[in-house]
Order: sequence, then structure tokens, then C-alpha cells
Amino acid sequence: MLAAMSGGVDSAVAAARIAEAGHDVTGVHLALSANPQSYRTGARGCCTVEDSRDARRAADVIGIPFYIWDMAERFHRDVVEDFVSEYAAGRTPNPCLRCNEKIKFEAVLDRALALGFDAVATGHHARLVDGVLHRSPDQGKDQSYVLGVLTREQLSHAIFPLGDSTKAQVREEAARRGLTVADKPDSHDICFIADGDTRSFLADRLGTAEGPIVDALTGETVGAHPGAYGYTIGQRKGLHLNRPASDGKPRYVLSIEPVSNTVTVGPRTSLEVTSITCARPLWNGPADPPAEPFACHVQLRAHGEVHACQAQVSGDQLHIQLTSPAMGVAPGQAAVLYDGDTVIGSATISAAA
Repeated sequence: MLAAMSGGVDSAVAAARIAEAGHDVTGVHLALSANPQSYRTGARGCCTVEDSRDARRAADVIGIPFYIWDMAERFHRDVVEDFVSEYAAGRTPNPCLRCNEKIKFEAVLDRALALGFDAVATGHHARLVDGVLHRSPDQGKDQSYVLGVLTREQLSHAIFPLGDSTKAQVREEAARRGLTVADKPDSHDICFIADGDTRSFLADRLGTAEGPIVDALTGETVGAHPGAYGYTIGQRKGLHLNRPASDGKPRYVLSIEPVSNTVTVGPRTSLEVTSITCARPLWNGPADPPAEPFACHVQLRAHGEVHACQAQVSGDQLHIQLTSPAMGVAPGQAAVLYDGDTVIGSATISAAA
């Protein structure tokens, strides 16, 4: 069995658990940058200069073989370039979700199976029951949303040893096992943006292109921006508008039009949507969806609110009708459908109204 070891506490404890259970385990760390100094430094727990060392030390304590796999070219193409092109198209991507889909459970799993490994174990906080993905009992750390894009075949070769544990329990166990990453901070930022400044990162790759910021209610130009790609639906801060709203209330980004390079802003109430259209639906639950509308719940962003809804498949699209409005739904994000705590499928948001 292959244990993917990021250098953080979760993957270290996951590897330790499956080794202790008697599996023949090999640890592997993914080198995701051809120039590690170009990615974040500091003990952040994902894609840092120090992480390969932390992962190797954990493997030594556990007593398992350890290797580093170079995935830099694939990561740059499938995650970094995808991130830039999605923003350029006026959408808001989730790079962690794309990394799970394209790197950890496509590139890595394909290589692992070709080398004779039966499965890949990771430190994700989610549960697998008979090959079906479920939420973690630790709702604050649940990662079923970013795993909702995995196929049934990929899930059949995945193991999540932390499925029934909370983060606090994982850290306590790591300390008992003598793993030096027991108190290592979690990663919260985008690993390939070294200083956390997404707008500057995009500007370096897409250039600047000044355009108008337009008020949705009056049609007036109320500001200018250096590139529409630097904004996302629901954004309130950093708009630098040159005139206040007539009611004195804040304005939010309502839409981004990359062709005309226009950002439209308006009141918070205009962010409310009840109808969502999604592309490329994927069904990874215990059954395929019925032809008629069905009741379920949907999560529209990582660690976001869960909404009751009616969903219906129409060809290669998924239509979602929310029971009550959601705020700031951004095209490019994933809509992950749940039946209770069971993931039943996912799709990519293309439009909302």
C-alpha cells in the first residue's frame, strides 16, 4: 500500500495507522515544484521546502520505506495553469480540489497501481464506507467536499485512515507516536502562491488590463480595476470604488465579464441565488440519480454552508433549485451533493440566478 505523505500531521498519522495494522506500506512525498524556493516556505503543512524532510522523518519513525516522486510538471499543468486560465475566464477555481482530482487521485494513483500497489492512503478527513464517501465526524475539518470530484473507481483504491477521528485526536496520537509534526500548523493558503497575494500572482501571468467597475442598479461606472481576473463573486474588500452607494451600504462583486473586462457590483441582496446550473456531473454515490428531480443537500464551497435543494440531471448538465437563497455562488466552484453525510455526486457550477 502506498501512503501519500505531505509532511503534515494528518498524513503521518494515516501512514502510521496502516503500517501498525499490518499492511506493507511505502511512503511517498510529492515534489510539486521544479524550484522549491518558488513555493511557500515555512512550516505550513503543504508544498513547502521543509515538507519533504518532515515526511522523511515521519517515515523513519514509523519504519517504512520512503521515496520522493517528481510531479512538478504535471502539477504545474493541471493545477497552476488551470488556476490561471479559470480566473482569466471569469471563474473562481478551487486548486486544492483540482490537486486531489488530477494529482493525488489520478497521476499518483495511476502510477501506484502500475507499480503493483493495491491502494493509496492519504490523511484526508473523510470516511469511506463500502467504497462510498462520507463526511468526517469532525465537521470543522471535514474534507469530503474537496474529494467529491473523485470517481467510484478512484475511491475503490483509496483509504482514509483518519475517517473516524477528529483533528484533536490525530494530534494527540502523533505526539504519543513520537512524530515531530504533532504540533505543525495546518495549511490554509494556496501552496503555489508564495506570499499569499493571489491578485499579484495572476497579474504576473496575465498582465494588467484596466476596465470599468459598474454599479448594477444605476449603470454608472463607479471605479476602475487593473484586471477583472483579480475579483471573485461576493467580494467586498479591495474594490476601491470612487463613489459610495446612494444608501451608504457596502457593495459586492455580482458578476465578472472577461470579454468586456467589466466587474459589476451591487448590494448584498443581489448576491442571493436560488437556481444553479452545473456542468460535467459526476456520480460517485451508492446509486446513479433518478431521471426526475430528487431532494438532497448541496455544498457550494469548501467549508461552506449546506443547503437543502431539489436536483435534476438534464443531459450533461445538473440543475439545482435551492429551498432558500444562497449568497455569492461563484462559477468554477464545485457543487457537491449529499444525502445526509453521504456524498452522492458533484458538478462544476457554470451559472447561478
